[in-house]
Amino acid sequence: MRNDDLALEDLTAIADAIAGGRITSVEATEACLARIDLWQPRVNAFLRVYREKALAQARAMDAELAAGKRRGPLHGVPMAHKDMYYRKGEVSTGGSKIRGDWVAPVTATVLNKLDAAGVVELGFLNMAEFAAGPTGHNVHHGHCRNPWDQTRVTGGSSSGSGASVGARMVYGALGSDTGGSIRLPAAACGVVGMKATYGRVSRAGAVARSWSLDHVGPLTRTVRDNARMLSVIAGHDPDDSTTSEKPVPDYEALLDGGVAGLRIGLALPTDGLAPLDPQIGAAIQAAADALGRLGAKVSTVTLPDFTALYRAAEVMVKCEAAAMHRPWMEKTPELYANQVRTRMEAGFFIPATQYIDALRLRSHFVKEFLSSAMDGVDAVLLPAIPFPLPTIEETDTETKGGPAVLKMVAGFTGLTRPFNTLGIPALSVPCGFDTNGAPIGMQLVGRPFDEAMLYRIGHAYQGATDFHTRMPL
Repeated sequence: MRNDDLALEDLTAIADAIAGGRITSVEATEACLARIDLWQPRVNAFLRVYREKALAQARAMDAELAAGKRRGPLHGVPMAHKDMYYRKGEVSTGGSKIRGDWVAPVTATVLNKLDAAGVVELGFLNMAEFAAGPTGHNVHHGHCRNPWDQTRVTGGSSSGSGASVGARMVYGALGSDTGGSIRLPAAACGVVGMKATYGRVSRAGAVARSWSLDHVGPLTRTVRDNARMLSVIAGHDPDDSTTSEKPVPDYEALLDGGVAGLRIGLALPTDGLAPLDPQIGAAIQAAADALGRLGAKVSTVTLPDFTALYRAAEVMVKCEAAAMHRPWMEKTPELYANQVRTRMEAGFFIPATQYIDALRLRSHFVKEFLSSAMDGVDAVLLPAIPFPLPTIEETDTETKGGPAVLKMVAGFTGLTRPFNTLGIPALSVPCGFDTNGAPIGMQLVGRPFDEAMLYRIGHAYQGATDFHTRMPL
């Protein structure tokens, strides 16, 4: 192994070392628990740590391996997940006060798949209340803090997932993405996050925010780690009728094709919900230049006007969230944070005809994007977050409700939410640091079910750069 501290190794390195008998799952789990002891007080990424349960699982995984049974490519690897995935018989809060002691009646499909692959569960992670919020604030459980700078946001709503992976407390974590909530914390915390194609990963047994826009996916330290994790959790699920029956590729086996001859469209938008900060634009341009030196053919592309698409997404998420939360809002509205409740209440005042129109427009938006920005290219490269990371205080809409603050918070999802509406895959990869020392993330967007292409490009980029190897101190 490269590091004396096993917690600093990548997921695939740990998984392969366990499989090869060079280390044990117990050793990897103990290393992660020690890292949690060090970093949890700093970043508040965990809501619950299952110390004894995790060690018992790790001992069981080691015993199985000694008996010649390897469950799968993640056998013995410690992970933790956003507290919106149900584990039968255990509390699942969804980051809320309302579900503070709610016990799940079923286990989420993705957790069952990770169990089958041999994952050790360290616990469950902090998140924005009911996955509503792009910054990582949570008034009920305490705000999650960025491991690179504890005054700055983690990105949301999968705040604990981004922070725990970024701080090397876990090797991988599940997040969810309705408007950017995997890619935003990945970009903000300097890790890799994949929002796969709509229907690629089951959402059964997970708290819903918007049935039309929700995606489930992994956050990891490297693209290779991410590819391995997605291969395990992806696939059709009878318990989620929206999942696709398309076969799941071995994403990790397809990583090493390089980018020579691939066509990448560079998009540096100058308008939108938030203007592109020059240092973010420079980092994305540098990433494009790096891919060009590797043999990719990089050309400038223009994104379509996302205004109508963004508004359609807002209609969908507000209406669907209002429908889900109506019983709680009628009985205990005071248990919501103000900024969460007000966003959901807006859905009660949107006409059904407007909601239906938003759904009907989706196919038009997909055709428009594929025939414009993606015409003649294999992937589009653009920023994940268009500005340097602000502080937790600057973006606290619970205490600061002015137009400038609300505009800044809305700007977080300006370049991510469109791809939830389109349902196409988008990958966030670390590509630099801003002048405050906080990470910058680039976003790779591809055609439906072409996650393998995005992984291939991201992996080649990581082979030529070292941003993903840097870690907070």
